[in-house]
Amino acid sequence: MNPALEPLVNIVRTIKTVDVAEEIFWDTVEPTDRIREALEFAKEAHIDQKRKSGEPYIIHPIIVAAITATVSSDETMVVTALLHDVVEDTPYTIEDIKFRFGEDVSYLVEGLTKIVEIRESELIPSSSDEKLVTSALSFRKMLICSIEDVRVLIIKLCDRLHNMLTLDALSKEKQHRIAEETLVVYAPIAHRLGISALKNRLEDLSFYYLFPKEYAKIDAFITSHSQDFQIKLNTFISKVKTQMVRSGFKADSFEIFGRVKHYYSIYLKMQRKGISIDEILDLLAVRILVERPIDCYRSLGTLHLHFKPLIARFKDYVALPKENGYQTLHTTVFDDTSIIEAQIRTYEMHKKAEFGIAAHWKYKMEEDISVNVEWLKNLQYQNESIEEFYELVKNDLYSEDISVFTPAGDQISLPRGATVLDFAYAVHTQVGETATSALVNKRAASLLTELKNGDLVRIITADHPIYHCTWIDAVKTSRAKSHMRTRCNKRRKQIDRMSAVNILMATLNLLPYEVEEWIKQQSLEDQIYLVARDLKFYKEVLHKFVESRKEKSILPTIFQLPPKRIKRYKFENFVIHATESVNSVEFDYCCHPKRNDPIVAFRFGNKAIVHHKFCEKAYSWIQKHTAMLFVEWSESKMMRYRILVTLKDEKGALAKLLAFLAKIDTNVISIKLGDGMAQSNLCELVVESREYDRNRLKTLLERRFKVIEMVNLTDAYKQLP
Repeated sequence: MNPALEPLVNIVRTIKTVDVAEEIFWDTVEPTDRIREALEFAKEAHIDQKRKSGEPYIIHPIIVAAITATVSSDETMVVTALLHDVVEDTPYTIEDIKFRFGEDVSYLVEGLTKIVEIRESELIPSSSDEKLVTSALSFRKMLICSIEDVRVLIIKLCDRLHNMLTLDALSKEKQHRIAEETLVVYAPIAHRLGISALKNRLEDLSFYYLFPKEYAKIDAFITSHSQDFQIKLNTFISKVKTQMVRSGFKADSFEIFGRVKHYYSIYLKMQRKGISIDEILDLLAVRILVERPIDCYRSLGTLHLHFKPLIARFKDYVALPKENGYQTLHTTVFDDTSIIEAQIRTYEMHKKAEFGIAAHWKYKMEEDISVNVEWLKNLQYQNESIEEFYELVKNDLYSEDISVFTPAGDQISLPRGATVLDFAYAVHTQVGETATSALVNKRAASLLTELKNGDLVRIITADHPIYHCTWIDAVKTSRAKSHMRTRCNKRRKQIDRMSAVNILMATLNLLPYEVEEWIKQQSLEDQIYLVARDLKFYKEVLHKFVESRKEKSILPTIFQLPPKRIKRYKFENFVIHATESVNSVEFDYCCHPKRNDPIVAFRFGNKAIVHHKFCEKAYSWIQKHTAMLFVEWSESKMMRYRILVTLKDEKGALAKLLAFLAKIDTNVISIKLGDGMAQSNLCELVVESREYDRNRLKTLLERRFKVIEMVNLTDAYKQLP
């Protein structure tokens, strides 16, 4: 959903008064005299009118106008949204509107009033026992053919979204009828107009009322797996960012967002394929935003080179846009345990994709561009083709060395796959620590660019040390890893020291300087960083505080208050220890911690926000002494096995195996196909499962597949240093 629309939609149900509605409206709309006049006129026209919920009716047009403004900030459309029910529900006429607000506004209001008339003539009444779908299709066709100005349809979609968000006030029968009408008539129009921000929300709201049990099942599944999904997305996004930087993209020249697919689209796939939700492999999706059209293809190449693509799912709407102007590359790739859909577009393409045809009014060009809407008359769904999965091909993995050269001609030997940053550390530790960018064969390159045999590399350095703590896993040489790890451990200690003060400050309800004074009094300066790392030490420090409060002579008055008891709050992937209640844990969107990455947690009310410990945004919050919590990853209760399986010689054999493993809640860590084996159809997997009985898991697999060998690796992993 569009970021500007989402917060507005999320609070709509809480709006009960006109004052609150107006406050939200002015937060959304750029105030003009014309809009102010329209608002006052609408308030006067709808005075004393109430909705079915008992709330003042004027709240409805105000919020519809606010939604319209987020989709298309055109002043005329916002004014029309404020007045859209005046002619239908009040004594005022179209002529009154035309006199006060001009011909353009009256024309749009008349179009919206016309929709009500078409609906009454084409759509069977709610009292009828007949099925709505057939008449709704006729209504939709008549609507498209009759409405000459597409702005009318956009405002009507915003009107319908607010109606759907406030449907709880109606009877179940009316909820069902309106939801069905929305799904058959309005969601397809939003889809055809390319306004995905409205289309997705209308579909999900309709789904909620039409199929409550199915909605609840999907919601329960997504909610219970939300943190696992977020970690998978974080991991994938981190990998893609790394590869894109290596491929020459500047780190600030692109953005990647991850999401779980919309509930209704999940439901459609379940129905189309006849499967349950836990059998759907591609629940996750990412969106990559780049600067230029050519960067879309560069990004696509990077994805396909490092993640195996599912070719049947590739679509190029950049070279061949949809009729409504939609441009995006669609591809689906395989990443460890997940199938992930990726959409690649420029920032300009993103505006069109989110706002569709409304982008013409929201982001006006210097010259007026006529909008062709003839294609609207052929309104229909564009069904997706059924997904086909292709077997993974064997990866060629080598560990041979390459030779690269300094500008002076000195040869440096590095392992294949080494990066520019590996080269910098190989030249000299100080060069690695201050490296900012590089020239490879006299062309600008990032520090994560993978080097090739014979490359000429020049490192560009800063006059101060640079931290690349999240890149430790991206470099290949032990020299680079060890130096980076040493420096980053020092950095982590510094962050932990600052975090410890913030955790104690929040726990004891003290000011930062009071915590620092007490630490100094207790001679804990050299150890206090452990508060953010070691739960036992954290509790010891609090016990020490309780003991020290008895020494009133050295303590401020506020120290007399005893700290509350620390409680343990366990979530899907995290454990929080805090004195205040914690109801939920969320990720922020600026960093992407993977399981076992160093993390920090900030307290906002009863919610914990988790960041990567080396996140710049997190560091700025730490410096501002934001309240923090003690957080740690929950222990994994998974067993790890190596399995050798013979695949059938048929298309999609590997996909069937992976789908079955997902169904039995088994995560795939790695796959090897026929590499060095006598038979090319042999598949070796390393998996994680909650099944502690190896024989039981093997028996389960043998019902569908030929298992050659299964070895428990958990004990071996426990012995690793």
